[in-house]
Amino acid sequence: MALRVLLGALPLAIFLAAAAFFLWGLNPQRDPSEIPSMLIGKEAPAFELGPIPGADRPGLATADLKGHGVTLVNIFASWCIPCRAEHGVLSKLAGDGVRLVGIDYKDKPADVLKYLGELGNPYERLGADTAGRAGIDWGISGVPETFVVDDKGRVVYRHVGPIAPNQVDDEILPALEQAAK
Repeated sequence: MALRVLLGALPLAIFLAAAAFFLWGLNPQRDPSEIPSMLIGKEAPAFELGPIPGADRPGLATADLKGHGVTLVNIFASWCIPCRAEHGVLSKLAGDGVRLVGIDYKDKPADVLKYLGELGNPYERLGADTAGRAGIDWGISGVPETFVVDDKGRVVYRHVGPIAPNQVDDEILPALEQAAK
């Protein structure tokens, strides 16, 4: 008898759980672009990536994020349209003296070389994450994603999606200033 009652209530419980989830998702106060990162305030994940074959930049490893000042770590791919859209913003930041390093995510060397040949290479160092393991360790949900890392190698900020020009003044520069303190 008790089992029948439980089985009879199961569809109602599933419906109520789904309804609560959808109502939470539709909440106008919730910003869906704000994806929490477990890395904020912690050391950047341990990784060591070789260079892009044929590129004129060295690879990238965790050790390269310590003792070199504040660093902007951009995870991108040549096949990513939003990455192409933000490339000019990143180039300007690098041109203005921001230390920018890149992780090329799940890409073919020839494709990323063509991409950087067309748009320019603003990265001081550039690691090839062909298997996507470093991206997983950084906790990315897709590309592009950009992290601000302080001089001690701690992640202080995460930006999901392409960086638009207005977000430089509103989000990126304040995060870089916070990391420098």
